[in-house]
Amino acid sequence: MACDHCGNSQEVERLDGQVLERTLAEGRRMVAQAAEQGLGTKNQALACRNCGARVLLVAHEISTHCAFCGSGQVLPEESMSRAIQPESVIPLKMPRAEVSEAFRSWLGGLWFRPSALKKLKAFDARGIYVPAWTFDAQAASSWTAQAGYYYYVTKTYTVRVNGRRQTRTKQVRKIRWKHAAGRRRDAFDDLQVMASRGIDRELALELGPFETRALVPYQADYLVGWQAEEYAVDLNAGWRLGAARMRNEQTNRCSGDVPGDTQRNLRVDTQLSGVHWKHVLLPIWSLTYEYGGKTYAVLVNGQSGQVAGKAPYSWVKILAAVALGAAIGGGVAVLGNGR
Repeated sequence: MACDHCGNSQEVERLDGQVLERTLAEGRRMVAQAAEQGLGTKNQALACRNCGARVLLVAHEISTHCAFCGSGQVLPEESMSRAIQPESVIPLKMPRAEVSEAFRSWLGGLWFRPSALKKLKAFDARGIYVPAWTFDAQAASSWTAQAGYYYYVTKTYTVRVNGRRQTRTKQVRKIRWKHAAGRRRDAFDDLQVMASRGIDRELALELGPFETRALVPYQADYLVGWQAEEYAVDLNAGWRLGAARMRNEQTNRCSGDVPGDTQRNLRVDTQLSGVHWKHVLLPIWSLTYEYGGKTYAVLVNGQSGQVAGKAPYSWVKILAAVALGAAIGGGVAVLGNGR
């Protein structure tokens, strides 16, 4: 770990031990017994009244703006007294210089945006650990459907050509429906469900999944100099979201198992078992910048460098492109008529 301002560095020893996975029953027991809670550091929580995020400030750090949306509507609050402590973390290793380079490269690749964005100099970048749940499960699915098989028949029809009737034929596609059924078993490993309230869910999906093989046992030293968000989606709610995604994925997989050329009335029953979870902290750089009197949020995956964000459109460029397209289309039409 190195300070961006003075350059002082400090080694954070990687602790021996396994990255644990627990059952849902263990998680509920941990909450009920108030065991292994919080982040293991003295901290203060700031709640953003704009986006709803609750960010923990380690030790004596002071913040006046939300790390996610840039809003100044932050109020100090007590941190959650029954929050399950994360047991593993992907360390935030991407330096600020690389974040800045990735951000500017992202800006330069945007289409139909104001040209002034490429010259943007002022932006606020903060390294933050975002909470997430990961889930493992075994899935057993059974399905039924009607499988459709294409076949073609020849149909005869008549047309008038120069006042005279002519007989013609054409191939018409039909579908032969047959009952189909099947079963399959699959395993889910480390399905990730963001437990954040501050992070935009659409942007989070664009960041892509984190490589959980990089997880290390949690220790509070990893948070020094960074911020960490408290989870807003608890374990039970996180599992409901995760289970819904697993069942949806199983439906897609079963759909791929249906034989034939098309299908209808697919019904899938999926049973999930052997569920285990981890509460992890994932590294993200949260950037905010102002343009035209508005604040825009950008996220950078602190592991892969993937960028996802929002930016204003240039309606001048969009209208110019539409006008150019219309002019080209008109020119092609004129050439066609000239032939």
